Parts: sequence; C-alpha cells; structure tokens
Amino acid sequence: MPFDTDKFATHLRTHAGKHSQSHCAKFVRRALEAGGADTKGHPTPARLYGPTLLRNGFHAISVDNPDKFSFQQGDIVVIQPTKHGNPAGHIAGYDGKTWISDFIQNGFWPGTAYAKEKPDYVVYRR
Repeated sequence: MPFDTDKFATHLRTHAGKHSQSHCAKFVRRALEAGGADTKGHPTPARLYGPTLLRNGFHAISVDNPDKFSFQQGDIVVIQPTKHGNPAGHIAGYDGKTWISDFIQNGFWPGTAYAKEKPDYVVYRR
C-alpha cells in the first residue's frame, strides 16, 4: 500500500495547534490516514501504536541520540510515558523540519518532563 509522506506532513502542519491538546494519537492517526495508511483497529493510547505502524509498512530504525540524528519526512516516534505523566505516552510525526503531534513541538521531546526523563521510544520509518 502506498504512503504519501507529503500528504502526511501537510495534514500534520495544517491541523496542529500551538499547544498540546492531549490528543496526539488522534491527530497523528488522521495524518496517517491522509497519507494513505489503514488505521483500522488502531489503539487509543499513543504508546501502543507500533503494531499499527508495522502493519502499514513502517519499520523501526535505530536512533541512539535524537539530538544528532537526521530524521526524514514521514518518520514517526512512539514514546513511552514519563513516570508521572500521561499513561498514554506520546506519538509524533516529522514533517521534514520539525516534530508535530497535536501541536508543533520545539524538538524531538514533546515537553520538559520527556526531555528530562528520556523514556523509551521507537522511531518508525516507511
């Protein structure tokens, strides 16, 4: 099944807010669908999106240091929850310039708690 990273990135950019709306999985899912992915049976928590991405032809890539890695448009990160944060975790897509979920992030980590704790994450690429 083809996946259009331009449509995915455009959908992310045009629907993101300036601040988190606590709906990262919904926004990334809709962007995935705009790009041509089949998200039937998707999970609700962001932290569980790996199998949905794998089923759509994405594969996990090794990213040891996200601050020094060259991400590509269409990359998606699934981040596990922080110790005292939302148990759903986080998911975001890379539009070629920045990470976006339900808001335009300031970097790879969606907030200070994530940046401080650096919970486990997996980056998926098509």
